[in-house]
Order: sequence, then structure tokens, then C-alpha cells
Amino acid sequence: MAPQAAPDSDVQQLEHLANAVTGLRNQVAERIVGQRDAVDGVLTALLGGGHALLVGVPGLAKTLLVSTVAEALALSFNRVQFTPDLMPGDITGTELVEEDPASGKRSFRFVPGPIFAQVVLADEINRTPPKTQAALLQAMQERHVTVTGQTYQLPSPFFVLATQNPIEQEGTYPLPEAQLDRFMLELRLGYPSRAEEETIVTQTTGMRRVTISPVLDGSALAAMQELVRRIPVSQSLIAAAVLLARMTRPQEAEAPSLVREYVEWGAGPRASQYLVLGAKARAAMDGRPQADLDDVRAVATSVLRHRVMTNFAAEAADRSSEDVVTELVNDRSWWST
Repeated sequence: MAPQAAPDSDVQQLEHLANAVTGLRNQVAERIVGQRDAVDGVLTALLGGGHALLVGVPGLAKTLLVSTVAEALALSFNRVQFTPDLMPGDITGTELVEEDPASGKRSFRFVPGPIFAQVVLADEINRTPPKTQAALLQAMQERHVTVTGQTYQLPSPFFVLATQNPIEQEGTYPLPEAQLDRFMLELRLGYPSRAEEETIVTQTTGMRRVTISPVLDGSALAAMQELVRRIPVSQSLIAAAVLLARMTRPQEAEAPSLVREYVEWGAGPRASQYLVLGAKARAAMDGRPQADLDDVRAVATSVLRHRVMTNFAAEAADRSSEDVVTELVNDRSWWST
């Protein structure tokens, strides 16, 4: 069944969204040299209403990228440096006992933690124990936290953008699968090119100071998230997204021999949802009123690689989850099925 065409009002809003995305890219580029794919990935997650995990070696401006995006969006921003001694209350907040000087009566007052911001940077999230990592689960999924039986709503919109160092594993706590599945995308940041690195050194060793001009605020971003969800997709695109997710599960009939040999656990239903939402967000960023299969391909690796768990055979063959996902995405034979 062919999707319905977007109404004129939505077409005009899509044009506004595409212009805003161009403005955001330009503002971020004032501070961040290169890393276009990572920037677009963050914007895709924000427009899709999801969270993102940024993976890269130290010094690639992961933290600066997140803070700059928050600044360009005029969103409240908090950074949490995850360490082995960080406690759940250090993130969610805690209740303090206060005494009224006049009456002497004591009462509890909730002091919000750094999670109460529209953009929360969880820096080096794998450096804190699972108990503290789990404190993010309810916030990421439900958009609220519960402290001593009382539920507190988080700001809207709300995003968790976490960073992780892939090379230094001593003293780290790998994120459990349930935590990883809460992230819409896993974005990989690579080293800059030689020309980009020369530009970085030139800009950061002189007197250059950059002021970021906000392009959107929270209410405008929320409206754009609703617009992204209204973008129509064909039933064949949904079928392709679901098939791709199911192909990562070795127990399914759709799984190819590659997956049966190297994969322990495949992606769950959230992967199918995020493939479609990510495709819609990519189409909106280009100002297009309809998502297509190329949009699914564009987000597939980032959606799937942290949701596919490889087995011992893959380790022996030096095959990573990204290798498996990349081979699936690049195999065009099944896209038309």
C-alpha cells in the first residue's frame, strides 16, 4: 500500500526542519572539525526522540560535540562524569532533611540530580558499576525517576548522550544488553583526516573563540519530533526493516548462514522500530516528505551493531558484530524480498 502524501502544511514544516538542520550543522562546525557522520547521527537520534551512544578513543571531541549540539538547540545541559564510586543518587537526586527554624519541625526536600536536564551527557558510562548504570534505565525509557517512592518527571524533550572509550577496558563495566538496547544509535567516531587535524590544531592553539547561536529551542524541537513521526512510509519499507532485524536472530528462519554461525543473540523489536524512526528522521533532515529504503540502509549499522551479540566462533574468526551487520546491510539480494 502506497503511503499518503504529506499535506502542504507538513511540506512547509519539512522545509523549515531541513533549514534548521543545515543551521545546526553549521553551528556545530564552528567548533567541531569533521565528524559529519557523528553529528548527523546525533541529530537523527534527537529528531527520532532516542538516545545515542558515542564510541571513540580519547581526544575526538565527543564531549564537546554533545555540549555544542545542546547549546545550538538552546537546551539545558548537564554532564555526569561516570566513575567507579558514583552512586545512583548522584545521578537521580536525593532527599535531604530540613528543619524549620521557627517551629523546629523536620521535613524532607528532594534535591534533583544532574539527570534533570534536557540533554544529559553520561561521560565514560562504562566506568561505573551496573547498579549506577541501571539508574539511567528508568529515566531513558520512562522519562521520569522514582526516589523513595515518589516519582518525578524529567524535562521535555529529554536525551541521554553517552560516551565510551573502546580501547581502555581495565576498570570498566561493559553495559548490559538491556542498557544498550535503550540507545537508539551507537555512533563511532574515527580519527580526523590529516587536513582536518591541521585545522583542529590551528583553531585550538590560537586565540580563536567561538560563540554558538541557538537555532532551535525545546518546544520547536518537540514539534519537529512530532513531524518526523508523521512522515509516511510504505508497508514494504516496514517489512524490510522488520526482516533486517529478524535476520540478525540466529533462531529465526530468515537468518542467513553468517548469522547462524557467528551470532549468539540478535536484535529485538526495538531495532525494527528505530530503523523506521531513523529512516523518517533522515528523510526529514533532507526535507523529503517520504522515507525510502536508502534511509533504512543509512541508519541500519548504527541501529543494529550494539544489539547483535556475537559468539565464540566469531571471536575465533575475528568477526565483530559490526562486521556481521555490515555484511547483512550490504547484501542487496534480500532488500526486494
